[in-house]
Amino acid sequence: MTILITGAGGFVGRRITALLLEAGHDVVAIDAHVDGIPAGARVLAGDLADPALRAQALGNGVAGVIHLATVPGGAAEADPAASRRINLDAMYDLLLEAAAFGNRPRVVYASSIAVFGDPLPDHVDDSTPLSPKLIYGGHKAMMEHAVALFHNRGAIEGVTLRLPGILARPKGPSGMKSAFMSDLFHAQKAGERFTCPVSAAGTIWAQSLGRVAANFVHALTIDAALLPPGRAVTLPALRVTMGDLAAEIARQTGAAPGLVSYAPDAALEAAFAAQPPLATPAAHTAGFAHDGDLQSLVASALATL
Repeated sequence: MTILITGAGGFVGRRITALLLEAGHDVVAIDAHVDGIPAGARVLAGDLADPALRAQALGNGVAGVIHLATVPGGAAEADPAASRRINLDAMYDLLLEAAAFGNRPRVVYASSIAVFGDPLPDHVDDSTPLSPKLIYGGHKAMMEHAVALFHNRGAIEGVTLRLPGILARPKGPSGMKSAFMSDLFHAQKAGERFTCPVSAAGTIWAQSLGRVAANFVHALTIDAALLPPGRAVTLPALRVTMGDLAAEIARQTGAAPGLVSYAPDAALEAAFAAQPPLATPAAHTAGFAHDGDLQSLVASALATL
């Protein structure tokens, strides 16, 4: 079947594109930056807010859409207008246009744990209400409701996946305030000193790149009846401390002891490294999974660097 991937030039999009091509799907991949998109996809470069680009990408209709394109957290906070243009308006228009062909495409939307806001409650599960504080999280929450609306109206088959921290992102600026999680991997693999901006006891929810990509591919074919009425699930994730993560990376890379120091930023820790116990029964019921254990998570993440 033909699958449209927005944000296909990002590190998650490239991995999902590769998996879909390996499975024999036709892939239409769009992004403003298309370097690194696997060969075999039909690649379209441009701005998602451009109606002509979206029309070209949709052609005569697609069987599925994986919507990854976004203005990320820190960038959205710095430029709320850009976030609205891409994270709200362009996505809503894409939903309308994909649905217009009448074939009820499966739309898999990449949301974020930012929809829960901060500080988080003592425990997060499927009944935890959305209470975003950042522009990014607020816009993600709005479009979760849009996906559910279009699904309930019979226009699409909607699936929303709330992503935890993804390890490890490529080295370099990402616009994500949570990028320190991945920077830790790059520094230790290179044998470089790293000052972590949250404490060693700070807790994060994480999945490896390989696992999150597999979860997106799974979302294209799951039985819709397995999802809750809101069409959204928080992906299962391992809850680990930054100190344990650093120690396991050092063990697997052979990094010298003492390379990592900690200088916690209170606001950053509150937003990204104070994540409580997490229960995701709805996601497990639908067949989504995490990496299993810290050793597997780190090994998988290192394999992508």
